[in-house]
Amino acid sequence: MKYFKYLFLFLLMGCSTSRVITDYNAEINFSNFKTYAFYEDVGVGLNELDVKRVTNIVNFKLEQLGFLQSDNPDFFINIKSKMSEAQNNNTIGIGLGTGGINGGFGVSGGIPIGGKKLNEAFTIEFVNAENNILFWQAILNSTIKEKRKPEQKELHFQEIIAKILEKYPPK
Repeated sequence: MKYFKYLFLFLLMGCSTSRVITDYNAEINFSNFKTYAFYEDVGVGLNELDVKRVTNIVNFKLEQLGFLQSDNPDFFINIKSKMSEAQNNNTIGIGLGTGGINGGFGVSGGIPIGGKKLNEAFTIEFVNAENNILFWQAILNSTIKEKRKPEQKELHFQEIIAKILEKYPPK
């Protein structure tokens, strides 16, 4: 029984559907970029509260990586989020049927369980401040609950931003 909780945690981690897709300019020397700033319209697809959460988390993570926020940056950061309704495949099946020697009749259906879920495509882009050309992009696709508390949103953003920034700089 004591191993059951570890098995459950392992299975839960194995069912994660989020993954990071990156693209970058292979000709760029990433060590030249030390300072950054956010675009003024950062956070397309996010509300004001989420923009503040996300920029604070990105600032913290980039500072841990040795980057500095600056008024005269080496690169700009753009963040976007696009939501779409997820297909709910979790249902409880109900059936009714009858049959006899010469015929049959059946009715079935599904009742959705769980709350409404959304597919989120969360994008972080790094753009060269000198020539305004994109040099690195990461997209994380995940499924999230539509109704979340602010603490749940904060935790979600911390997790996905950490996962995205693990891929920078490309190796």
